[in-house]
Amino acid sequence: MGTAMTESAPLPGHELVDLSLLIAEDLPCYWATHLPFQHKTYNWFTGRKDATGCVISRSGPYATRWMAIDEHTGTHVDAPSHFVPPEDSGLPYAGPAGGVTVEQVPLEQHMGPAVVVDVTKLIGERPGESPIIGTEVIERWEREHGEIRAGEICLFHTGWDAAYKRGADGSGYVYDVVVTGSAPGWPAPEVETVEMLLRRGVRCVGTDAPSMGPVHGDRGQAVHVAGLSEGAVYIECLTNLARMPVRGAWFCFLPLHVEGGTGAPGRAIAWIPAR
Repeated sequence: MGTAMTESAPLPGHELVDLSLLIAEDLPCYWATHLPFQHKTYNWFTGRKDATGCVISRSGPYATRWMAIDEHTGTHVDAPSHFVPPEDSGLPYAGPAGGVTVEQVPLEQHMGPAVVVDVTKLIGERPGESPIIGTEVIERWEREHGEIRAGEICLFHTGWDAAYKRGADGSGYVYDVVVTGSAPGWPAPEVETVEMLLRRGVRCVGTDAPSMGPVHGDRGQAVHVAGLSEGAVYIECLTNLARMPVRGAWFCFLPLHVEGGTGAPGRAIAWIPAR
């Protein structure tokens, strides 16, 4: 599932891979301290009872559902305004990027040739803390695969999407790390790593973890500010990065076109060379 191949695709001889998480009420698709995702029936073909009560056919014989959804639900992008306050706010880290909301980010910035940095061997040892993706990780990767170039999309493959499970089994994805602090966090870059990527000309960084930022202290804020204040965007909660080659795939993320959004859910896909 999530893979297709067609010679009429933009990149013939490539497979299309879905890198987006499924979102549902019983999946940990929202940040554990934010508004829970809700998806309910508003109108059905005829009146009936379901688990939440009576469903009324208000408008005729068709089905439609409503959603209550945080901007940062499922696979989503962080726009600069997510962590950078408006320039005239007088708040710490305020700057011009604080006025850049999701609909203002060029679509082209969300797509390009992908480079995948495997950090699955970085295993956290202390509850409530993230193992850090240091600059040495990028340097080691570049010695083996060549320097990361301007316009490339850097994707961190942490393997954290394996914790994305239904019901109580999904508490390890965010809740146990952020709310109770009972489990180690996901691998995440430090500020210096983000700055290194910015110097390379990278303007879009992705991860299959719930956040680009480390869990502990104010390091999560610092990592977000480091990239977003420079106009970069972060794509979080990806999946299937194990399917991606180190180089050679074309990545694309299309966010919802939401006015004033600090971010938006969307669909992430990649074309990978057919095996």
